[in-house]
Amino acid sequence: MPTTSTMDASTPPLDSFTDDNTPTTSSMNSTNTLFPLPPSHFLSQPRPSGIASPSSSNNVGVDTTTLAAHDFDVDPRTGFMPPHPPIARLGGVGGVGGENGENGEYGKYGMYEAWEGILDEACAGAFRLGRDIGTETGGKEERWRGRVRELPILSITPLLDSEPHLRRAHHVLAWILHFYIHTHQSGSGSEEEEVRIPPPITLPLLRVSREMHLPPLLTYSDDVLYNWAFTDPQNSESLRVLTSFTSTPDESHFYLTSARIELIGVRALGLMQYSLDELFVGDGIARKRITGFLGELAGVIGEMEGELGRMYGGCDVGVFYEEIRPWFQGESEEKRWVFEGIEGDPELEYPKELGGPSAGQSSLIHALDIFLGVEHQHHTSDTDPDSSFLSRMQLYMPRHHRNFLSHLREQSRRRSLRAWVLESQHDYNDSANPVPDTPLLNAYNSAVTALKKFRDAHIVLVARYIIGPAARARANEGQSQSDDSNRECQSDGKECESESEGKSNSNSKESNAEGERESETQVLKGTGGTHLARFLKSVRDNTRDAVIQ
Repeated sequence: MPTTSTMDASTPPLDSFTDDNTPTTSSMNSTNTLFPLPPSHFLSQPRPSGIASPSSSNNVGVDTTTLAAHDFDVDPRTGFMPPHPPIARLGGVGGVGGENGENGEYGKYGMYEAWEGILDEACAGAFRLGRDIGTETGGKEERWRGRVRELPILSITPLLDSEPHLRRAHHVLAWILHFYIHTHQSGSGSEEEEVRIPPPITLPLLRVSREMHLPPLLTYSDDVLYNWAFTDPQNSESLRVLTSFTSTPDESHFYLTSARIELIGVRALGLMQYSLDELFVGDGIARKRITGFLGELAGVIGEMEGELGRMYGGCDVGVFYEEIRPWFQGESEEKRWVFEGIEGDPELEYPKELGGPSAGQSSLIHALDIFLGVEHQHHTSDTDPDSSFLSRMQLYMPRHHRNFLSHLREQSRRRSLRAWVLESQHDYNDSANPVPDTPLLNAYNSAVTALKKFRDAHIVLVARYIIGPAARARANEGQSQSDDSNRECQSDGKECESESEGKSNSNSKESNAEGERESETQVLKGTGGTHLARFLKSVRDNTRDAVIQ
């Protein structure tokens, strides 16, 4: 079973907002439980049928058929996290909303116990990655894969009236998919190979993904946003993960660190909302209020950076790189995914986005970029495959969150915070603003700088957990050529580490010294598919460039 990891008391609880949606830095008593969803909440409403694929839904208008068009599934107490625990089991055992009823032992969702059971086996099985199985035959992984192929092809019709149940279905099927893909034993001597995904997984996963406007594989929402439960229902700060590949505390800590950052970011969303409200007024009082909000926002982003740094305390570098990260990988040129049975359903499209979960799929960070006016696209060539990475990552977000970002982007086009701050420095002839608004400028720059420091910290983390171990692994294989962009990222990473941690030792120096070297013949990519070091450095530099001089 997945290991329990408890969120510490410094983390804002899931009900850390007051009823009038005003942010507060003081948490409510830990014995408070989450409020039940009111009948007016969009998750309580009938759900419209999916009408577009993820690739075609990126630019569609806001869905007005449910109340999601009003709140974009962004809760004032929990942000992009759901306001109460995700469904833990489609059949109802250990979950919500699937109680026993007239339609069988587990109600109308009882037939999905077949999926839940096969996932239980994988999670409890301590499965090995295909690369570690070698040529062994008849192992537990192979037997499990055989049972997956023998599953019935289940209809998703009973799920269509419930967004939470569709979320759980995507979660379960995507985790089964990754277990199935990555327990595949590689063929001997073949540089390129195919992994064939059987129809019992292909067809329901593609159909659920079509309804959800999501790619048919693990996303950030599957392993962070909708992958938690309470260890104690009376304590809203006590969380554990629902599903993991390794059942290690390291993996649980990895997911819950991201969840804690999302919860800290709830206050950032509130401050952005208040700032935008004042921005449309734009008078002297609004300037003072926005100055205060931006100062608070810098502090919240600083707390997010601090939470990111706590990753080191609970997730071992070796365990993450060798045992956890390989399970996240999406399709690659070396390992193509073949979805069997898709040709039998003319309504299904062959997947184009199979990049795997990534922190780049966090709507919170995208929202901060949009609000602060941090531009990424103009710094790279349109022909560069990394240039549209952040835009592509929005295809992996829940569609209502995607619509939220579109709405925020449209608001920013109409009234840009950054442009307004710039204008405030030049309106000297306005009797209401006879001098440059230095406090406003400083507050804006402090928020942008805080976001840049957050990205500095992320570069250090990636250097420690991914790029360094990858470089050492290649060195052990006799590959020693280096890549200039990674060495530059490495240099930045060392500087950030020195500033943020104020310490060094021989191990960390060795990790960083090797951390950004990358073979010219083997480009290291993130789980989302981007050139890892180059992308991270570019995004960080774009954030730095948003500071107004």
